[in-house]
Amino acid sequence: MVTSNYMNTHEHGMWHGLSRRNFLHTAGLAGVAAASASHLDLAAAESKWTMRLAASSIGYTKLPVEDAFQRIAELGFEAIDVWSAHAGCPHLDDVQKRLGPDGLKVLLAKHKLRLCAFSVYAGGYPKYAELLGQVGGGVAVRGSAGPCKPAELTAKMKGFLESLKPLLEQCEKYQSFLAIENHGNALLDSPDSFKAFTDLNTHSRLGLALAPYHVQALGASVEQMIEICGKQLLFFYAWQKADGVNQLPGQGPTDCAPWLRALARINYPHYVTPFMHHEPTPDEMTKALAKSRDYLRECVRSS
Repeated sequence: MVTSNYMNTHEHGMWHGLSRRNFLHTAGLAGVAAASASHLDLAAAESKWTMRLAASSIGYTKLPVEDAFQRIAELGFEAIDVWSAHAGCPHLDDVQKRLGPDGLKVLLAKHKLRLCAFSVYAGGYPKYAELLGQVGGGVAVRGSAGPCKPAELTAKMKGFLESLKPLLEQCEKYQSFLAIENHGNALLDSPDSFKAFTDLNTHSRLGLALAPYHVQALGASVEQMIEICGKQLLFFYAWQKADGVNQLPGQGPTDCAPWLRALARINYPHYVTPFMHHEPTPDEMTKALAKSRDYLRECVRSS
């Protein structure tokens, strides 16, 4: 019997032919092997991740919407984030008033671009909800709410999520998603606020847009924020805290490779959007975006 054999070997200080020392050594090696295998599995998962690149039309605020699409397509981006009137960007309002959903579909098809998102900081999601639905649905990006004291965070976040219910009903109607972006001096700002959001959010059409610029302004970890977001991350700005074109990846001082590795670990399926505010001239923007595009691709290749 197995029990008898075990007892016999145990009485001689042995376990099935292994000395205690050899057994512990073997167990230790097995633990190392398991850890190594786990590390290899993670590396394999990261290596299979495909980065998808988009660009925001606000980078070409000074150009008509058709020209913004053309510039972004010629740079080899897969998709476009169309901005409403924040900082005077005319593009989304022009699409709504002049082109309509059919015109937007034609423009996307002409330039072989997909729709990454509507950024609706100005005007709000309800203004553009039907248009987004008419082009097949997608992500709408907006901000959160005013800041609160740490002790009030859970209650304030619950109230904020409750206030979004009418918008999420529109998301259901128009096959769309709402992504809430973090910002300085806002409800969604700190790691704790991200944790509160992800813990409390149960709606499949609600998620997060992560802006590393504002994370770095806090001195917090972008990679940690990505991990907290997990599957609720719907939009990612590749955007560092710096001045001018140095806000773009590959221009300023930030090593963005750890960001991309963190995105790979959560198997982020959406677009990475190199971004900056206060855009330069269109030609300067094109040159800077080309450098960022190449830098991000090299980060993925070398990771």
